[in-house]
Amino acid sequence: MGMTLNDTPSADRTHIAFFGRMNSGKSSLVNALTGQQVSIVSQTGGTTTDLVKKPIEIHGIGPCVFIDTAGFDDNSGLGESRIEKAKLALQQADLAVIVFDASYFVSDAGKHSEDFKLERQWYGLLQKNNTPVILAVNKTDAGKEPGSIAKLAEKIRTEFQKEPIPVSALTSDGIESLKQELIRTAASEQEEMRFITGNLAKEGDTVLLVMPQDKQAPKGRLILPQVQTIRELLDKKCMAVCVTPEQLDQSFASLRQPPALIITDSQVFASVYEKKPDKSRLTSFSVLFAAYKGDIDYYVKGAAAIENLTQQDKVLIAECCSHAPLSEDIGRVKLPRLLRKKAGPALTVDVVSGADFPKDLSEYRLVIQCGACMFNRRFVMARVNAAREQNVPMTNYGVAIAYLSGILDKIELPGMQEKESAGGAGR
Repeated sequence: MGMTLNDTPSADRTHIAFFGRMNSGKSSLVNALTGQQVSIVSQTGGTTTDLVKKPIEIHGIGPCVFIDTAGFDDNSGLGESRIEKAKLALQQADLAVIVFDASYFVSDAGKHSEDFKLERQWYGLLQKNNTPVILAVNKTDAGKEPGSIAKLAEKIRTEFQKEPIPVSALTSDGIESLKQELIRTAASEQEEMRFITGNLAKEGDTVLLVMPQDKQAPKGRLILPQVQTIRELLDKKCMAVCVTPEQLDQSFASLRQPPALIITDSQVFASVYEKKPDKSRLTSFSVLFAAYKGDIDYYVKGAAAIENLTQQDKVLIAECCSHAPLSEDIGRVKLPRLLRKKAGPALTVDVVSGADFPKDLSEYRLVIQCGACMFNRRFVMARVNAAREQNVPMTNYGVAIAYLSGILDKIELPGMQEKESAGGAGR
């Protein structure tokens, strides 16, 4: 395992989070596994106060992010906020390691030997999220009584019905075994390769990408969804043609045949739809990411809630980026304007950004999530599942704009085409 220089975005890396009590050695394990001083290590409990993330490359898994968390038994003045941060990591984790402190559980003549209450609680939360969990018994070098570590491992095995891995971050004993278990577990849990364009683009297709270069576009660069989509199209051996909305007519005239697929920025959905050739299918970057990062079926169903919005209702817009809003920002200006045009000028629209997301969604009639290019899929699905459990409709930027533009039933939705063909139903 070693660091490689690559440009894989954090959102597309396997997120591996470490959980455990204060001073259980989570930070030491992260350092031992990476071979680097990633996290501050101290004998003082509570040294890790915020999430520490380290991009890493593991042969057998690929690009990863190790997440070091604060102790889940932190009862200090800042303990509650630190534990909330750890719960945020729980939502992001594609794979989790719960660290048991051998020095704690075998000390004081076995006083704590069966005190697994917190470990059981967090193990249950991870199971609820369908997150695979590895159990690690750290500080095996601390076992003073013969057989004490083996007895602890047996009690953990009985309690969790899972084989723990004994390790010592201090001596590196067991680190290779833990690394191999990370590889094995990740490999068995990794989904089939997911494509941003799903089943909408195939080798030899000409794909026209309509990309406004307005104030929202970073100077000298393209936004991440555009970059990732273009790269995937090239990997699929498609012919990618990039234009701005002002060049749309000229691009159609210059192509010998209509493009098989047009991918547009959602904010110009309606105008591109009006001009597109009949033979060209149409979707947007945000719609593609709705399926790539979230639940496209739930988003499409949730968009129907827009029809019944009134001025007395509240809508939550969740944006993953934490950039400073600019004029005509899509999440803070354009979408609210479209929603108020539909429901009435007094409609309340709340906006959260970054990792902020309310636990209680009951006051909202609709949640609208951005394309989430900055989040991994598990993090987005935690939000989808929270909305689903609270019976709150949820959609995303592109799906919502397509609905408000009256073209949702006329655009292409990746991942749904095959389902409809199999069932014989059309949109």
